Amino acid sequence: MIELIVKGGLSYLLGSIVGSLVIARLTGGADIRNLGSGNAGATNALRTQGRKVALAVLLIDVAKGWAATAVVAAWMMPAALTVSSALPAAWSAPVCGIAVMLGHVYPLWYGLRGGKGFATLLGAVLGINAWLLVPMILTWLAAVIAFGYVGLASILVAVALAVTMALMHSGTPLIAFGVLSALFILYTHRSNLARMRAGTESRARRLWLFGTRRGHA
Repeated sequence: MIELIVKGGLSYLLGSIVGSLVIARLTGGADIRNLGSGNAGATNALRTQGRKVALAVLLIDVAKGWAATAVVAAWMMPAALTVSSALPAAWSAPVCGIAVMLGHVYPLWYGLRGGKGFATLLGAVLGINAWLLVPMILTWLAAVIAFGYVGLASILVAVALAVTMALMHSGTPLIAFGVLSALFILYTHRSNLARMRAGTESRARRLWLFGTRRGHA
């Protein structure tokens, strides 16, 4: 249990390194949370600061998710902090994955105001099993093309992850990770859902990365 707490704490701190805010601090740029939709993620960076900045933000946010589940979770800690049980090993990656997402959404270094966790979720999944990204990417593309809402696509991707985990019989820890991730992404995108119900959410007329009109994220 101590091992999980330590690794979860480290992953949360890692998640608190928010790509868009790091870039703004290094370059002297504006705080992205005061621009566009106010979200500190790659979509708002694309909308307000262009593709190069958005790509850098995306890479940072994905990389920290990957580092949490592939590096921190696999870290061999001193024997005094480990438990002779299979429980910590089985739960290590799921705990680190959820913790790094929490850090991104509620970053310690930036007043608990971060992004919505989608890119960080992708990175965390990449660190757990890269093949899981295939149904997630296909779901995202299909949802954006069919509905035009980037926020809705992100929610459906998280749901697809939970369903895939369950169908793969991945075991309780990974199924729990999938379900909790889906609920968390649903929660962080609640404003998108509210705008959809109100009819004010922007649609992506063409595929998001190549189009000229982009939805809120």
